Amino acid sequence: MIRTTCLLTAIVVTLAVMQTAVADQDKTAKKGDAVGPALKFKMKSLAGKPIDLADYQGKVVLVVNVASECGLTPQYEALQELHAKLASEGLVVLGVPCNQFGKQEPGTAAEITEFCKANYGVSFTLLEKSNVNGDGACDLYKYLTSLDTKPKGAGKVGWNFEKFLIGRDGKVVARFEPRTAPDAEPVLKAIKTELAKK
Repeated sequence: MIRTTCLLTAIVVTLAVMQTAVADQDKTAKKGDAVGPALKFKMKSLAGKPIDLADYQGKVVLVVNVASECGLTPQYEALQELHAKLASEGLVVLGVPCNQFGKQEPGTAAEITEFCKANYGVSFTLLEKSNVNGDGACDLYKYLTSLDTKPKGAGKVGWNFEKFLIGRDGKVVARFEPRTAPDAEPVLKAIKTELAKK
């Protein structure tokens, strides 16, 4: 009787584990199928942790190549304000440190992190330092710059703080020049339009 009970318990536990594993596989498969093209990339955070952009499916994502020693560096303040005000509505701000423009991001990951927190209180996600132009560009930027996205269009990133907006469906919906501030009317309008899509 005790052996039968133990055997039945073991079978029930095994079936439960198998059912959970199948459910997890189904979730992963569904997630993979539903992910929009701009989010099918894996990167690392500035701290070196793996980040799967597919996790942002259903969010509105603003991707910006950033630098600490640029005349446009004060845009960090507006980016942080956007993050603080709109994260609860579904906005994700991703900063991508890049040293390709005038060598204006020479720091290490630790130095960049400290600079951003100390000067602008940055709490949005900073990704690993990456190239955004040329053969050595990260895969995300190879994809982003290949698209004819308005208002700027296709082609190389022009300078630090160029902005790409990805909608909830994982498709790129807008691209703004570096000097267009994160809180400029065209950017805010585009963000709010995408946030309104549930």
